[in-house]
Amino acid sequence: MSVYSKEFCKRKLELWLEAEEAVATGQSYQIDDRRLTRADLYDVRKEIEFWEGKLAAAEAEEQHGGRNRAYRAVIRDV
Repeated sequence: MSVYSKEFCKRKLELWLEAEEAVATGQSYQIDDRRLTRADLYDVRKEIEFWEGKLAAAEAEEQHGGRNRAYRAVIRDV
């Protein structure tokens, strides 16, 4: 069973996509003596990949009923 719901993963992914857009428009800026530096684009993209994976897992769980099945066969030459 997935720890995160599909809706939660979608919200987080949208949030990180917005963050990527904000970083792309300006990494840092300064007003008088105050300075703002945003997160590294590399870190933001890693988070996007993480949440894409979690969303895919949540969607797969929803589609397949939350079951992961593994089959094992033993081939024997008699």
